[in-house]
Amino acid sequence: MDIALVIFWLFAGVSILYVVHFGLYLVGANFYDIWQQRRKGLRGVRMPVEYESECAASAVWTTRAIPEVPGLVSIVIAAHNEEAVIVRTLDSIRRSTYRSFEVFVADDASRDLTGRLVRDYQLRYPGMNLSIVRMRRNVGKGAALNSVLRRHARGQYVMTLDADSIIEPDALTNALSYFDDPYVAGVAANVQIMEETTGLGILQRFEHMIGYRSKKLYSLVNCEFVVGGVASTYRMRVLRKVQFYDTDTLTEDIGLSAKITSLGNRRFRMVYGADVVAKTEGVLTLRALAKQRYRWKYGSIQNLIKYRGMMLNPSRRYTTTLTYYRMPMALLSEFTLLVSPLAWTYAVYWSLVTQKPALILGAYATITAYTLLTIWMDENLATRERTRLSIYAPTAYFLFYIMDLVQLTAALRCIARSRGLFQRPEINTWKSPQRVGRSVVVVARAA
Repeated sequence: MDIALVIFWLFAGVSILYVVHFGLYLVGANFYDIWQQRRKGLRGVRMPVEYESECAASAVWTTRAIPEVPGLVSIVIAAHNEEAVIVRTLDSIRRSTYRSFEVFVADDASRDLTGRLVRDYQLRYPGMNLSIVRMRRNVGKGAALNSVLRRHARGQYVMTLDADSIIEPDALTNALSYFDDPYVAGVAANVQIMEETTGLGILQRFEHMIGYRSKKLYSLVNCEFVVGGVASTYRMRVLRKVQFYDTDTLTEDIGLSAKITSLGNRRFRMVYGADVVAKTEGVLTLRALAKQRYRWKYGSIQNLIKYRGMMLNPSRRYTTTLTYYRMPMALLSEFTLLVSPLAWTYAVYWSLVTQKPALILGAYATITAYTLLTIWMDENLATRERTRLSIYAPTAYFLFYIMDLVQLTAALRCIARSRGLFQRPEINTWKSPQRVGRSVVVVARAA
C-alpha cells in the first residue's frame, strides 16, 4: 500500500475524530449550562441515610479518629520551595466569601523561605485558622498531603491547592453547592492560566480553556474520572474510604479521582464545577512544558493501566458512558498523539504539492472557529479579556501544532520508559518548576 495513502487516511481519521468530539463538546457544554441554571434553583437535597451510613461504615482511620466538623472545609496546600508564590495563594483564600475553613500548608522539606513566610502570615492574620505541617524529609506531594489529611484535617470537605494557584472569592461556596447532590463525591474546578504575555502562555491558556470545556460534557453524562489537584474538592468520608492518595504514580491527583470512580461512578460521582474558578501559573519555557507534559502523560497512562478494570466493564456500578466511551477514548487519544503531528505535516505537504489548499484551510478554519466559540461562550471572561483572546484565536492552530509535537515527544519518552508504567515504584520526591510570582487581583464576580 502507498505510504502516502496511509498517511492521508491517518490524517482523515484523526480529523474526523477531532471534529466529532468538537461537536459533542459544543452540544454537551450548552446542555451543561442549562443544567447549571436548573441546579442553582434546586438546593438543599438531603443526603439519603444509606449513603451516609455506607461512607461512615467504610471509613478507614489510619492513625487516630479526628471528628469531622460539619460544614468545615480543610484546605490543604502542597508546597516545596514555594517562597515566590505561597503568600499570593494564602491571600486568595483569605478573601474567600465562605468563612468556615481551616488551612494547612504541607511543607515538604522546603529549603527556601516558604516556612518562614507562612509563619509570618500566621502572625499577621491570627484569625485565619492557618497551620503549617513540615515534613522532615522530601516525601513527595501525595505523601505530604496524606500526612495532613490523616493526622490534622477536621473538615467535612477537603479542597487541595497547589502553592502557585489561587481561588476566586466565591470558589469555596460554589464548590460546596455541588454536594447538595448526595452522590457527588468530588468536584473538579475550572482551572485557568493566569494572564499570559508570551506565545507559550497563550498556548497554555487556550489549551486549558478548551480542555476544561470538554469536562462539561463528561460531567453531564457522568463519565468524568480525571480531576486535577488545583482546587479539587472532596467529601472527607470518601477520602477515608479510599485511604487517601496513592503514591505510586506521577499524577497522584488523577490517581485519587480514578480510585474513587473505581468504587462505582453511579454512587460516587465526579462533577465539573465551571463556577469553581481557580487560576494557576503556566510554565515559562518550552523545556519546562516538555517536562511537565511528560510527567502528566506518564502519570495518566500509569493510572489508565492501574484502573483498566473499569474499561468495557459491564458492571451496573458504572455508567456505560464511562466504561464504553470515556475510558476507551482516554486510551485511544494517547495513540492518536503518535500520528497527529505526522498527519498534520503531511497535510501541509500535500496541499503545497497539489496546490489544493482546501484540506489544510479546512483544518485551520475548524480549529480557529472552535477556539473562538470557546472564548465567546466562556461564562467567566470579562468583555475586554474576551476581545483580547479573540484577537489571538487565529494563531491557535499553529500553537496547537507546537503542543502536538511536545505531546508526541512525551509519548515517545513514555514508550522508552514503559517498564515503570506497569511496575510502579513509590514516588517520594518532587521539584517545583520556576515560578513567576506576580501579584494577581482577585475580585468577586457579579451573581
